[in-house]
Amino acid sequence: MMDTPRHLAAKDVLVRCCGVEMSYGDPAVQVLHALEFAVIRGEFVAIMGRSGSGKSTLLNLIGGMDSATAGEINVAGINLSRLNERARTEFRRTSVGFIFQTYNLVPTLTAAQNLQLPLELNSRAAGTLVRDMLSALGLVGLGARYPHELSGGEQQRVAIGRALIHAPPLVIADEPTGNLDARTSAEVLALLKLLSRQQGATIIMATHSVDAARIADRTLQIRDGNLAELATP
Repeated sequence: MMDTPRHLAAKDVLVRCCGVEMSYGDPAVQVLHALEFAVIRGEFVAIMGRSGSGKSTLLNLIGGMDSATAGEINVAGINLSRLNERARTEFRRTSVGFIFQTYNLVPTLTAAQNLQLPLELNSRAAGTLVRDMLSALGLVGLGARYPHELSGGEQQRVAIGRALIHAPPLVIADEPTGNLDARTSAEVLALLKLLSRQQGATIIMATHSVDAARIADRTLQIRDGNLAELATP
């Protein structure tokens, strides 16, 4: 368990986990043990831990993809434990941007169309947002290409743009550099941090890489189902 900074005003906190537990299987195996922590608005937090330690499980809970066995998770004032499946889907669509290790772009859509997809799902007019995002991503002239016509780094740039284009308060990144070389990883993470800062988004990133964690404001480690704060690398 890690002490939660309860002195923080509610307006300063985007994510607060209180006594969060998660178990799987029959008989149940507890993966997360009464986690207590908070993430400040605009903060970039890295979560480290060995494979199978529960990093992705925690991100899935905070992103509203799974429900905790016990405890509460509040994101932007929304108590996720009280949401039904329809409300949980709405929460994910409007309030969270997701970035995955394998990019998860829609293969039958161009880069520009992948960027436009979150806007369409949220009934927002694209205007110049797609064009402006392609420029911010350093992908001018590549909007008409399909994912298989892009390099891994370019695909992840599109994934970052897709996660941020509808301006969600929270971005969940699960091993976003796991398929990239060291140089491309550094470029992609720098871009993610820059664009999220410009939008005021909060990032929670799971990673096994110390180099990736260095770019974060704060690093937490999961060990034996508990969280501990690490000194900044």
